[in-house]
Amino acid sequence: MKLDIYKDDGAITAEYAIATLAGVAFAGLMLLVLRSEEVRSMLFKLVGRALGLEI
Repeated sequence: MKLDIYKDDGAITAEYAIATLAGVAFAGLMLLVLRSEEVRSMLFKLVGRALGLEI
């Protein structure tokens, strides 16, 4: 039986899995950051200014 070392079967699936894990990790990090009261108030002020609202 001859082994083909250049076969890349499953490579795309592995790339999708790595990209999905990176996305989940980034979402978790953003969730931790957005739970901070300082960040939340800063974002509300920024959106309020962008919409022309007095907050």
